[in-house]
Amino acid sequence: MSTSTPSPMGEATTSPVGGVPSPPASGRRPRRWSRIQIVGLLFVLPAGLYILIFQMIPVVYGFVLSFTEYNPIRRGGPEFTGLDNYAELVGDPEFGKALLMTGRYVLQVLPATVVIALVLALLVNRPFRGVGLFRSALYLPHIVSLTVVSMVWLWMYSPSGLFNDILTRFDFSPQTWLLDADTALNAVSGMRIWKALGSNMVLLLAGLQSIPRDLYEAARVDGAGRWKTFRYVTLPGLRPMLVYVVVMDIIFLAQGFAEVYVLTKGGPLGSTTTVNFLIYTEAFQYNQFGSASAMAFVLFAFIVGFSVLSVRSLVGRQK
Repeated sequence: MSTSTPSPMGEATTSPVGGVPSPPASGRRPRRWSRIQIVGLLFVLPAGLYILIFQMIPVVYGFVLSFTEYNPIRRGGPEFTGLDNYAELVGDPEFGKALLMTGRYVLQVLPATVVIALVLALLVNRPFRGVGLFRSALYLPHIVSLTVVSMVWLWMYSPSGLFNDILTRFDFSPQTWLLDADTALNAVSGMRIWKALGSNMVLLLAGLQSIPRDLYEAARVDGAGRWKTFRYVTLPGLRPMLVYVVVMDIIFLAQGFAEVYVLTKGGPLGSTTTVNFLIYTEAFQYNQFGSASAMAFVLFAFIVGFSVLSVRSLVGRQK
C-alpha cells in the first residue's frame, strides 16, 4: 500500500505507507568491489609497486637531479643550479660527438637488422624440412646475454681471433678491428646486427603469419607477380609490426652500453663513445650526477624524436 506525495514540480510521487519517499529510480548505488576485482588487484599490486619504486621514482628523482650539481663524495646534498647543466651540454664538444656517434650507431645497425630479419622471416615462413630447427638457431643469439655475446666477439675480433684467422687463410693481412678509430664502430655494429636478428625475425614472422591468406589468393587471381604481391599485400599487412620493430630497435640501440663497455671502453679516441657510455663515465668515474642526469634526459628526447621520425616515415599519411 502506498500514498502519493506532491513533488516540487507539481507531480505526484508514490511513497510507502509512513510518508517516507522512495529513492529516485535514477539514483546510483555506491560501487562495491567484487571478489574477482580484489583478487586481480592483489595480483597486479606487486608489479605496480615494482614499477613505482624501482622505475618511476628513480626517473622523477633523476629529472630533479638534472637541475642540480651533485657529487656524492662531497658533503652536503644536491645544489640547485637551474638549467646550467643543459646549457653546458649545448656547448660541450664531447657530448656533441657522443650524440653523433649514437645516431651513427643507430643508423648503421637499424636498417641492416630490419632488412636482413625480414628476408629471414620470408625464408622461414615457407614450410621445408628442418624449418623449426632453422628458426631456433636464428633465435638463439637473442636469448644469450649481450655481455656474454660481446665477450665472445671480443675474442673473435682479437689479433689471434676467428676473423683474422680467416683472413690469413686467404692471404689477407690481419686487421685491428677494435683498435682502429675507422673500424671500431663498424665492428661493434656488426656484432649488434648479429645479436638483434633473431628477435626481429621472430616478430616479423609473426606479422607475416597474421596476414590473411585470402589477400594473397585475390592477388594471384588478379595476376599480380611476386614483387607486386610483396609490395601491395605483404608490406601493408606487415606495417604495424615493422613500426613496432623499428621503434623498439631504436630504443635499445640508442641506449647501447654493454657492447661498447666490453669491446672498446668507448675508444679508440672516443670513436665508439655513445651517450649512454658517456653518462656512465660522467656519473661513476667523475661523480657528476647532475650533469649525467641532464645527459640522460637529452638522450630521452633524442630517442623520442628518432622514433617519431621513423614511425612517420613508415606509416606515411594514411587516412
